[in-house]
Amino acid sequence: MGLSRVFRGLLLVLLPIVVFLGLGEVVLRLYLTQRIFYDVEMSRYAQLLKIESPNLRIGHIHRPGSSAHLMGVDVAINSAGFRDDERRVDGSDLRRMVFLGDSLTFGWGVEQHDSFAHLLETSLDEERPTEILNFGTGNYNTTQEVELFVEQGLAYQPDKVVVFYFINDAEPVPKKSRLAFLANFRIVTFYWSRMKQLAARLVPGQTFREYYAALYDDDQPGWLETQAAFVRLAEVCRDHGIELKVVLLPELHALDEYPFEREYRKVANFLRSQRIAVLDVTPAFADVSEPQSLWVSPDDAHPNALAHRRIAAASREFIATGGASR
Repeated sequence: MGLSRVFRGLLLVLLPIVVFLGLGEVVLRLYLTQRIFYDVEMSRYAQLLKIESPNLRIGHIHRPGSSAHLMGVDVAINSAGFRDDERRVDGSDLRRMVFLGDSLTFGWGVEQHDSFAHLLETSLDEERPTEILNFGTGNYNTTQEVELFVEQGLAYQPDKVVVFYFINDAEPVPKKSRLAFLANFRIVTFYWSRMKQLAARLVPGQTFREYYAALYDDDQPGWLETQAAFVRLAEVCRDHGIELKVVLLPELHALDEYPFEREYRKVANFLRSQRIAVLDVTPAFADVSEPQSLWVSPDDAHPNALAHRRIAAASREFIATGGASR
């Protein structure tokens, strides 16, 4: 009798909560057919276009041959697992480059033909027949990018590898959460995103500027992993006669007084100490007084098509010059 009363009591408490969450999920999904929210779209990206990699240092890869409509644009993944045209593994007589990077290189929020990878391929091809393979993958850091290149990129025998580095690439390789299944519920993603934004405003040390700057403390594991990954990539490229270059991409919240100049100087100094050519394209954005004019959406500071054109223009000569000894 006692257990029955307890059960009924729990049911009376839990049932309204379940109904509220279920109705909230339905209403939010309907609402999201008319509105785009960055965190929800990133969650959909992970569900629709990604699969686990057996290599724990890569974590996830794209699902070959998959496609989705994300952030208002169509995204198609080729048979090799990249947002790119189909490419032959061998037999190319073209100058061939591999671009490594995260969601910025992937071209998050822009059409494929508006991405700086495509723009650079088109421009460089006019000078000399050129093929650029875009290995950009959302939520990657430098360690993951290097692992992916070693596993798949070497087979393409590129003349040049260009790493497009972003300020958060010094984060440690993420481990899959046991609660990852919750991302299937839009209401969880939506409100978790709002809670993170609130914490960034109210909790000391949680603003994006403080968080990114702290990644580059000398004892931070992610920064140490990043340095080791660059050393490994440089060795691999030297062993295979591949030229290696790095382009530092700007964080687009504040550009006229860039807040991460110290951190990017630290990255550049390390790369030069390893004899890796590096270019910071952030100065090419210093004239921008309204950074949001370069965002893909009001809540997403990924570069839009205009910003991709600026990146391509600022990095073109750096990428085009030099050559690998094959």
